[in-house]
Amino acid sequence: MEILVWIGAAVSLVGVAGLGWCIVLALRARNSGLPEETVRASLQKVVVYNMAALGISALGLMLVVAGIVLA
Repeated sequence: MEILVWIGAAVSLVGVAGLGWCIVLALRARNSGLPEETVRASLQKVVVYNMAALGISALGLMLVVAGIVLA
């Protein structure tokens, strides 16, 4: 089950990279100088991406734990 641990670690890293991407998107939106309504709408989209990235990261961690338990 070692392969399950490595797959889970890779999936977790993809999720963490997605979280970093969300940070970059949020900072760009806040520093854009656009009207508040536009910034708010773009930040609401970032929240959706953030939740997806968090879910992917959690799924990867579950795979890691499953690989350790089954080993």
